[in-house]
Formats: sequence, C-alpha cells, structure tokens
Amino acid sequence: MLSITAKSPYAVQALTELGRAGGTTTPVPVAELARRRDIPGQFLEQLFATLRRAGLLRSQRGVHGGYLLTRDPREITILEIVEMLDGPLGQDSVGIFADVAEAAREVLASTSVQDLIDREAREQGQTMYWI
Repeated sequence: MLSITAKSPYAVQALTELGRAGGTTTPVPVAELARRRDIPGQFLEQLFATLRRAGLLRSQRGVHGGYLLTRDPREITILEIVEMLDGPLGQDSVGIFADVAEAAREVLASTSVQDLIDREAREQGQTMYWI
C-alpha cells in the first residue's frame, strides 16, 4: 500500500529547518523547530525520538541543548525519513499502484534534505553561497 502519514511531512519540515539552522554543528531545541514550522511540539518530540533511535539525530542535553543531525543533509534522503517513520513505501502494491509507488520511491530517494533547504532558499529569493 502507498501510505504516507502526517509524521513524514512534519519530520521532513523539521529536519529541513534543523539543517537550515546549522543542525550539524549547533544543537537546536525541538521547541524552537516546532515553533518555526508550526508543528505541535509534543508530536515533533515523539518523531525526533524515533529518528534519534534510528541514528539520524543526536540529542544534547543542557541549557544549550537540542538536536543535531548525525550526517550531512546532502546524505539524508527523503525516502529514508519516510521509511523510518511510515515503513516501506509501496510495500504490497500491485499493478498500477506498484508503478506509482516505484515512481514516488525514485523521487524521494533522489531528493535530500539539502535539496529541500536549497529549494526553500530559492523560493524565498535568497542566494546560497558555499565556501
């Protein structure tokens, strides 16, 4: 079945925000990410706990605590996030729905968190400079 719950889009939004905020080097509190993306805080905390257990995030406690990505945003695919939270995409699909699932898998597998960060920057009219 081809099924993506609300968990995946919320997680993708939050991870994109975490990447934009320097979330590979600077911890960002989950409450801040939830506020910036208008995501229910407790729900996001649960999603991040799952992603932390899966090894995608690392948490840091304390006054300057929060979450960090464990890998570069260029290396994290949207398909990886979806399948961590919602299970294998298109599993048990047949016929035309198997084709749809495969097309979705290809798009999500070829899109990284960094791609979404860059897309948002373009849509907001910002120029990204990489040194």
